[in-house]
Amino acid sequence: MASPHDDHASSNGAFAVDLIARFTDKLVSLQGPVLADSDPEPLHQMRVALRRLRTCLHQFAPALQLPKAVADPRLAKTVRRLGMARDLDVLKERLEKDLMPELPEAERKALKPVLKQLRRERALAYEQVVSTLQSGGYLKLLSQLQGWLRHPDLTPLGELPLLGWTLEWQTPMIAGLFQHPGWFILEQQGDMERVHDLRKRLKTARYGLENLGAVTGSRCRHWVVELRDLQELLGELNDLHVLERAIDDQLPSGLARSLPALEALLHRRAQGCWEQWRHRADGLMLPERRRSLSTALWMERHSDSPSGSHPESDLSALALPSS
Repeated sequence: MASPHDDHASSNGAFAVDLIARFTDKLVSLQGPVLADSDPEPLHQMRVALRRLRTCLHQFAPALQLPKAVADPRLAKTVRRLGMARDLDVLKERLEKDLMPELPEAERKALKPVLKQLRRERALAYEQVVSTLQSGGYLKLLSQLQGWLRHPDLTPLGELPLLGWTLEWQTPMIAGLFQHPGWFILEQQGDMERVHDLRKRLKTARYGLENLGAVTGSRCRHWVVELRDLQELLGELNDLHVLERAIDDQLPSGLARSLPALEALLHRRAQGCWEQWRHRADGLMLPERRRSLSTALWMERHSDSPSGSHPESDLSALALPSS
């Protein structure tokens, strides 16, 4: 099977297979560390690898003939199961290491029962992780995926050279991105569910562009960074909102009455994230900025030319980022 790095001469399918193999190998290598649960990082990395695998399978589906067991609903369910435990890891770490050091002693003491409850909920969520990763459905998915990777079955489109097709693989990943209703929520008191959904849409778009990173140039990679920064801002905002609700639910008198310093700190952090987000979002919604993303894809289509040079394309472009 050709590698995407063999002078960029691989087929659409071979390029996708190489990506899928990387994500699959990552999942297999993380199985033991996640089940050992001695460090929260492998769980985070596995969740990212699953999300990236889902995006890749969706993006390159027209080039691939996949086994029935490799189905998106199974992957989505696994991501959700891992996500519950991972989200609790994030909330616990943010509270312990980021927020509590800035609080008065009385409020730090008052938060101990909250931390205990978060640990209890995380233990329950981890049981679901173990059950999922040891389930017949998940193990069958991995087994069939590994078997398919040894003898990939491609569609006629998958057999065609990747050169000349990169734009068709990229544009569906950004289609309708700027029409998402989350961009138009102007106040933090608005429909934050839509804003949260936009964060997931940004992540999918970013992953889709990153998948072609080995055969595109600096303009597209600039947009990958832009989308990642926006996604991380909204992720920070979402974490703060989730943590605020989780603590408020555990306090009989509510967060504002019981822990006013923490409530004020959470509000300041969330307001700062929101202001940064709105500043960046308002800039991106300008017509010339919206068009510049599509322009970047078209301008770099020369990268598809067999005679063109690709000084910026290397193995590092297909590395697996951590989020």
